Amino acid sequence: MNISIINKKIQPLKEQLLQHSLYKKIKTIDDLRQFQESHVYAVWDFMSLLKALQASLTCTSTPWLPVGNPETRYLINEIVLAEETDLSIDGKRQSHYEMYIDAMQSCGAETRQIELFLENVIQTQNIFVSIKQSDLHPNIKAFLDFTFRVIEQGKAHEIAAAFTFGREDLIPEMFTAILKNLQANFPETDLSKLIYYFERHIELDSDEHGPMAMLMINELCGENETKWKEVEEISIQALDKRIALWDAIEEKISQKEVCY
Repeated sequence: MNISIINKKIQPLKEQLLQHSLYKKIKTIDDLRQFQESHVYAVWDFMSLLKALQASLTCTSTPWLPVGNPETRYLINEIVLAEETDLSIDGKRQSHYEMYIDAMQSCGAETRQIELFLENVIQTQNIFVSIKQSDLHPNIKAFLDFTFRVIEQGKAHEIAAAFTFGREDLIPEMFTAILKNLQANFPETDLSKLIYYFERHIELDSDEHGPMAMLMINELCGENETKWKEVEEISIQALDKRIALWDAIEEKISQKEVCY
């Protein structure tokens, strides 16, 4: 098995995501805020996938030792550098999560719920307890639970699969679809920070992080068919969870329209 075979297996799920009816439901600024207030959890938990990969593939403790393959160390450290300390639209160093929070605030979206959730994570010291205790939509809970179950299992190639096929390889086309909708529906609203966030991800993931993540999968799996099969299974699950997340956001937007 190899990357091309996995891509063929997951293509129908990718198409389902890229053609999801959610994009056309984001018609008003309130719809956009609703989208952001749910999507932010995927922005946040992505950072945990990233750091779990760094912890698996490099030495993050002392005394330092030359852990793993230098090529995979380089690849993940390059990705971490941009995701955790990129340049914002204002020229400040920020993680992409912090950029997204700024973009939410500039659009008038509510950030208190995600802030309270993270406060609860700190208090409980148990992400699974925090997910269970939250008032989040069941699909958002399932999305987060999947991410942290993969991390907890501690298999680098599975974490890389969720990271690569569930995020990095998917994001450029998916965010392009969202971006086209934003620019068409909100010409009078200042969405500069949000558009910058999307465009930055499209640029990085298309040109650098996506190809790097694919190389990382190849390095981690090599000729091991069991690992390739597990990568395929995790990739399918990751895409299923993303589709369910989009379903949840669409449901919340539709419910709000009914209330009006």
